[in-house]
Amino acid sequence: MSLTPADIQRLAQLSRLSFDPSSSQRMLAGLNDFFAIVEQMREVDTSGVVPMAHPIDAMPLEALAQHAPSAPEGMALRLRDDAVSEPNQRDANQRSAPAVERGLFLVPKVIE
Repeated sequence: MSLTPADIQRLAQLSRLSFDPSSSQRMLAGLNDFFAIVEQMREVDTSGVVPMAHPIDAMPLEALAQHAPSAPEGMALRLRDDAVSEPNQRDANQRSAPAVERGLFLVPKVIE
């Protein structure tokens, strides 16, 4: 699939964007490069590849056993301990906020 300058103009119109000619040419080149990569990926034979539900499915069983020996099958595994590594700095972080109440940031109402 290859886009033309007319396609870029149509996309710009639909998205309510305006491009100068040099930006339009860069956009055309970038999108055509992207579509070329997609076409290369479509050519790969994946007929024998089983889809994964989660990236952890690709880990060898030995690695899974090492990281979480008692984790039930299908459970999302953490590969490191979930431990606090920094002290609570809420007061310091909220010091620059325009409005704070009882430890919460106050923001203007935007939906009525």
